[in-house]
Amino acid sequence: MDFQRSDDQRALQEGIRAFCDGRVSLEALRGLEEKFDRTLWGELAEMGVFSLRQPESRGGVGLGMADAVLVFSELGRRLVPGPLAWTHLLAGRIDGAGSGETVVGGVDQLDPRGGPVLVEHFGALDALVVLRADGVYRVDARKLRAEPVATPLDPHTPVALVAELPRGDQIGDGAEARQLRLEGSVLVAAQLLGIAEMSQELATEYARGREQFGRPIGSFQAIKHILADAYVRQELARAAVYAAGATLDQPEVGSAVRAAASARVVAGEAALKNARACVQVHGGMGYTWEIPAHYYLKRAIVLENAFGTGEEQSERMAELLVSEARSEAKPSEDQNGE
Repeated sequence: MDFQRSDDQRALQEGIRAFCDGRVSLEALRGLEEKFDRTLWGELAEMGVFSLRQPESRGGVGLGMADAVLVFSELGRRLVPGPLAWTHLLAGRIDGAGSGETVVGGVDQLDPRGGPVLVEHFGALDALVVLRADGVYRVDARKLRAEPVATPLDPHTPVALVAELPRGDQIGDGAEARQLRLEGSVLVAAQLLGIAEMSQELATEYARGREQFGRPIGSFQAIKHILADAYVRQELARAAVYAAGATLDQPEVGSAVRAAASARVVAGEAALKNARACVQVHGGMGYTWEIPAHYYLKRAIVLENAFGTGEEQSERMAELLVSEARSEAKPSEDQNGE
């Protein structure tokens, strides 16, 4: 397996980054709080974000998950709002999703925690998909009764509480539901990687320019340690996320479930800790609304609970490691007659 990006992948990533830097700058992000920009959504579709993994014969770009994680890490860097992963995942199953005409949201009822039904971006959705143990279901969002949450944690991720969620029309079986959840988890890990990267960059930029006692604060050893740790976390996350994307494209090289869980654990930790470090490096200003550090921390917390929580992913990793250890030990035990 080759983890080096090809020239085409570099060009793809650079193109998405240039678009996001110009279209969703930090200044523009402030204007998108609790609003949904359909013009931006259409532009993302034109860039191929949603149809990226659909075959060319069906109007898609024909790329793989390794390419998708590069794109979604760039979307995470700029905190691009909207149900990005859900629309991308359902592009081949719901008409108009790939072209951006249909905004698709989702509810993950494979989540063992249960609890109330919360739907993100409810007011902007054209279609709602529910993942259940026995299949994938499409629900008519227009017929649902939902109460918007007055103050969502992430101002760019409005949430509504749905009183009752009907069964809906089945569009896939249980295996498809589990596969969508697995792929969604990797896309979220890629977004978390982008958050880890940008949080580190914002903190480093501030540390270079902010002076105390006649010197940039980045020259002080305590700040250096914080920034160095943040950089190490982002690079570990990058390796895990890229590996997950490549493994989903080539499942014969290893366990896709393990790779996805590892990516979520490492990228989730990197995003949360780097976003907190960004706030810390900014000092008292880091806690104010004007400094964008809070946006990154809030989005990281929201994404940590998408397609399986970080805690759930850690437990899955532990179970897989124990299972593998037992499998490796069994041949030697058999040889000893035990």
